[in-house]
Amino acid sequence: MPGFHATFLQPPRRASFSLALCAAAVVALSGCASVQPRGPSTSNAATALSTQTTRAYHGRFAVQYDDQNGQQRNAYGNFDWQETGDTVTVQLRNPLGQTLAIITSSPASASLELPNRQPLTADNVSTLMQNAVGFALPVEGLRYWLQPSVAPTSHATTVPDPQQPTRLKEIEQDGWTIDYVAYADAPATGLKRVNLTRQDPPLAIKLVLDQ
Repeated sequence: MPGFHATFLQPPRRASFSLALCAAAVVALSGCASVQPRGPSTSNAATALSTQTTRAYHGRFAVQYDDQNGQQRNAYGNFDWQETGDTVTVQLRNPLGQTLAIITSSPASASLELPNRQPLTADNVSTLMQNAVGFALPVEGLRYWLQPSVAPTSHATTVPDPQQPTRLKEIEQDGWTIDYVAYADAPATGLKRVNLTRQDPPLAIKLVLDQ
């Protein structure tokens, strides 16, 4: 994806985001600063979410996607993620630190707040984002993939890290390829960089996770 990498690492000084960009950027709302890496075990994934009910994530994101008119778009910035039990609240900010969107997701409902607009609500994040920008987001999958582990709800294939087989290098699940590019260096723990891609409809996410 030409230009995507450069946009992520060297964002321009001006930040102009439409409703679609703001909503699309929520797809990248996941950064893990403190969760220990886990192996490709479905039981491990289920245990992780049941025993660790609070997480705080911070990081940077870049998203490349096709909008409802088939035009390729890019969005980037910073995010904060607060997870308590089954409820996730994420604040999305542009490179200047201005809040662009706040999304709240729980098993019963989801809401999206954008500046100077009435909140959008739906039964779940996928429905909410599908109605807002024309595609669904893998929010529930990301809760597991950022641990990193497979989600326990569907079949997945995994590839171990050749340098350290106890860690994951790649997951393929629910039409997504999750590529674990880098882990944090000791004494820090958790992920450092992860890329997610989907072919149909095309969507690419790059995450840098700040420790």
